[in-house]
Amino acid sequence: MTCWVPPERTETAQHIYAAAEADRAADPDRYRLGAEIADRLVERATGEHGIEGLGDPSQWRPGLERYLESADADGRLNAVGIRHAQDAAVGKLRARAIFDKTLRADPAVAQRSLTPPIVIIGGWRTGTTFLFRLLARDPRLRAPRPLELYAPWRAARMTSEELERSVDDQARQPNPLHVLNPSMAAVHDSGPALPEECVLGMGTTMRNWGFASTMRLDGYATWLAAQDFAAEYDAHRTMLQILDDGSGRRWLLKAPAHTPELAHLASTYPGVCIVHLHRDIVETVASGASLFATYRSTYSDEVDGHDVGRFQVEQSERWFRRALDFRSSPAAAPATILDLDYRDLVASPATTVGRVYAAAGIDPPDVATLLAEHEAAQPRHGKGRHRYTPEEFGIDPDALRDRMAFYTDAVTVQR
Repeated sequence: MTCWVPPERTETAQHIYAAAEADRAADPDRYRLGAEIADRLVERATGEHGIEGLGDPSQWRPGLERYLESADADGRLNAVGIRHAQDAAVGKLRARAIFDKTLRADPAVAQRSLTPPIVIIGGWRTGTTFLFRLLARDPRLRAPRPLELYAPWRAARMTSEELERSVDDQARQPNPLHVLNPSMAAVHDSGPALPEECVLGMGTTMRNWGFASTMRLDGYATWLAAQDFAAEYDAHRTMLQILDDGSGRRWLLKAPAHTPELAHLASTYPGVCIVHLHRDIVETVASGASLFATYRSTYSDEVDGHDVGRFQVEQSERWFRRALDFRSSPAAAPATILDLDYRDLVASPATTVGRVYAAAGIDPPDVATLLAEHEAAQPRHGKGRHRYTPEEFGIDPDALRDRMAFYTDAVTVQR
C-alpha cells in the first residue's frame, strides 16, 4: 500500500517543536483543549475590548465549543498545533469584538456601499490562486493581503504608504509557517505581500470551513455542514466595509471555501461575479489532499494520508453538490457565474483572463503585460514542484470519477 510521507522537518523546526513539547510537559494545563477551556479563551480575546462586543452568545459560542471539542477529540495535535488551535479561536473572537467596537464608534461604516466583487472559487488546486494573484496586478482591482484580513481595522487606519511599509517590514521577517514547514512554500506559497484568500478573515461566528483544512476537525466539519452562514457573511461584508478606502477599486476575492456557501455569497453581494474553476477531478481531490496533509503536518505528528484522502473526497462531494444546488435555485439569479476549465487557463491564459473581464463588465488591460509581470515575479515552480499521487491518499481514480460524475457531467470538465 502506497502511503503519504510527511515532509522532513529542518533542524530549526525540530528545536521549535521540542521546546513546545517541553513546555507542555512542564505546564500541561496551558495545552488543554475541549469546551471546558472556552471561557479561558473568551477572557483572552476580550480582555482589552470587553466581552459585550461579542454580542449574542448563540451566534458564536456553539461554534467555539464544537471547534474546541473537535480539536481535542479529532485533531491529534502536537504542542505547536494545540497553541495554534487556541490562538486561532482567540484571534477570531477578538476580531468579532473589534468589529463591534468599530461599528459603534463609526456607524457610517455599515452604510458604505460596495461594488459587487469578483469572487474566484472552485475545488482545491484548480488554478484559483494563479488567476487571483494574476488579476490582483490590475490596479483597478483590490485583492486583500494577510494584514488586511487578519486586522482590517488596523489596515484601515493606515495611509497607503504606511500599509506598504508595514507589509514590507513583515515580508522581511521569516515566514512562521515556512520556518515550521518549508514544504508549504512549494505546495501553496504565502506571505505578507501576496494577496490571500478572504477565508483568512472569516470565522468571527466560529463558522469557517478553513479551520478543517489546516487541522483534522472531522466532528467540527460535520457540525458545520448543517450551519447557517448568514451571520458569517454579514461579518464578511463588514470586513470589506471597514477596509473600504473610497478609491472605487472593485474587490477581487478568492476562496474555495465559498464553494458550498454560494447562496449566502450571492445574497450578501447582489450582482457578484463568481468565477468557478474546474479541473480533472482526480487531480483536484488528490492535489487538495496533498496540500492539506502537508499543512496538517505542521500541527500534528500523526497525519495519515489515507485519512486525509477520505476527508477530501467526502468534503469535495459535499461542496460540489451544494454548488450545483445553488446554480439551480432562485438564489443564483442575482449573480453572474463564469465557468473556466483549468486546461484553458494553462493553454490560453490571455484568452481565459479576457473572459473574466467580460463577465465582470470591465475593459481588459494589457493581459500579455500582466502575464509577463506575474511570471517574472512569481514563476510557476519558483519555490519547487508540488509532487503527489492519488494512491498516497488512498484514492482510486476510477471510483472517484464515478462518484463525482454528478459534478463533472454537469459542468462538462475533464473526467
